[in-house]
Amino acid sequence: MNDIDSLLNKIKNAKELDFGDVISNTIELFKEVWLKGLVVVLLVLVSAICINLVFGLIGVAPVLDQDFFNGDFDLKALATFYSSSAIYGIPQNMLVSTLNLAFVGGFYRICKQIMSGENGYEDYFYFFQKEYFSKVFMLGIIYTAIVTIAQLLCFIPYIYVFVPLSYFAVILANNPDLTEMEIVKASFALGNKKWLITFGTMFVAGLVAMLGILGCVIGIVFTMSIIYLPSFLIYKDAIGFDGMHGINDIDTIQE
Repeated sequence: MNDIDSLLNKIKNAKELDFGDVISNTIELFKEVWLKGLVVVLLVLVSAICINLVFGLIGVAPVLDQDFFNGDFDLKALATFYSSSAIYGIPQNMLVSTLNLAFVGGFYRICKQIMSGENGYEDYFYFFQKEYFSKVFMLGIIYTAIVTIAQLLCFIPYIYVFVPLSYFAVILANNPDLTEMEIVKASFALGNKKWLITFGTMFVAGLVAMLGILGCVIGIVFTMSIIYLPSFLIYKDAIGFDGMHGINDIDTIQE
């Protein structure tokens, strides 16, 4: 367990990573956890769909003008929908972000257990416990606020904040005793420190995930969880887990 000062110090002194090593270890870890990743992806998708349906039924979900689909392309209408969806979608996005952080955080705990050789219970709902859920909910609010502001700034800033945001669940899973703002601070510190390699490896992982489309389209559900793994492994190498040091320790899960 790290306090915020030691965590930030480890991030500051993190060694340079090899792009190829991160990608190869991502693929190897995915082979071990793809089924557990599938469960998480299904949980995230089902919860997001249910939330979307509820908000749609009560009439608070933004709807794009149907004329836009009838050949009358209107850039202004698209821009209006984009900005309105960012604003009016805030309550919905807060709930989706909260559940996503909770499920993915649980997934990272399971990945750590597997890599550490632990035989602990695979608890996908670990961060739904009372002592953690209020923290996860606050992180969901912060996550949504950052995303909304980035979207309103013509989306391009979202490309930048996407990397630090990807570390929210990673930092939470490995340092659940940190406060919400300490998790945010550490996420941006690590995201900024390892921005390029994180973005690059997640991009490649995304391309690999898209190969699932070849499996009758629905196959992408089976491969989607690989996108979560690069940031998890980069954290592992930059910070280290208890009793584990360095990204090359992933070889131990294959023994």
